Amino acid sequence: MNRKIRVIVVDDSALVRSLLAEIINRQHDMECIGTANDPLVAREMIREKNPDVITLDIEMPKMDGIDFLGRIMRLRPMPVLMISTLTERGAEVTMRALELGAVDFVSKPRVGVANGLTQLSNEIVEKIRIAATAHVHRMVKPAAAAAAPAGTDAAGAPAAAKPPVSSATLLGRVSTEKLIAIGASTGGTEAIKEVLTQMPADAPAIVITQHMPPGFTTSFAARLNSLCQITVKEATHGERILPGHAYIAPGGKQFAISRSGANYVAVVDEQAPPVNRHKPSVEVLFKSVAQFAGRNAFGVMLTGMGADGAVAMREMKDAGSYNYVQDEASCIVFGMPREAIAHGAADEVLPLTQIAHALLGKLRASPDVRHRI
Repeated sequence: MNRKIRVIVVDDSALVRSLLAEIINRQHDMECIGTANDPLVAREMIREKNPDVITLDIEMPKMDGIDFLGRIMRLRPMPVLMISTLTERGAEVTMRALELGAVDFVSKPRVGVANGLTQLSNEIVEKIRIAATAHVHRMVKPAAAAAAPAGTDAAGAPAAAKPPVSSATLLGRVSTEKLIAIGASTGGTEAIKEVLTQMPADAPAIVITQHMPPGFTTSFAARLNSLCQITVKEATHGERILPGHAYIAPGGKQFAISRSGANYVAVVDEQAPPVNRHKPSVEVLFKSVAQFAGRNAFGVMLTGMGADGAVAMREMKDAGSYNYVQDEASCIVFGMPREAIAHGAADEVLPLTQIAHALLGKLRASPDVRHRI
């Protein structure tokens, strides 16, 4: 119980290696047991020292971090925390790293690295602690098909435009009031993908809060949009929330819903404070869903650290929603689902791979739905 978390730092910058090692070694519950300047050195160090967590840079000589991560997750899966630069390309590559099995990431500053990493020290060590408890799994399927950029199919050809969802194909007049709300944090990008890729083009509107900083949710939404039958986008303030669409909370902004007549409308607020230390916060979204959707809502709580959204998910249930919570065995981190269950917010606790199927079955069986999905 008292054993320290053993960390290996992999980064081609001597300064970054030194700073990260210092930050780690200042903690009472962790130690840096080695640093490596490239993946080939890191590979031997991992074999020799068997760390609990690796921090891994993306751009390195000899073998980049993405290639190295893929090999780790295929051959010797372990918790990996990515260190990525906050650029457009960095965001896209970070999404790729999460697909390959990285537990989480920290945005490395482009300039002022020493001061920047020092300011990020609390976030770094917190994410190392989370990574040390994460359930990681061996990557068994090839990643090539998943690597196609947004707007292309798996073969790299331009993706066909998604046909507009006709009101005649929707679930009927009442169905436009149905709403699915999803909350997630650590490990959530892949969990959300698992659910959304099973949704048909005429699914009810879906609103999503995934804990993610500014600069990354645009790439996340674009990636999902390239893979899903529904249209996936970042939410923008004041837009109507439509069936056949999923709306991602923008990083660094609070996302909620409201009503304008019979329609749901997105509320995106950059000035609103963090809630439960998060911005966006699942609590904010779920509270608004409880208020404005009530019994027409379905809640989904996926993998994540902490308790964000648990209280509001219970409010959703009390308002008449039907809620699904991911089970412990399929979670990367069971914190948020555990808290939702503890608050009595769950109607069903299911493995990740069963949630979309159960949700669609519930929608089809709904007595006020006149058309089928």
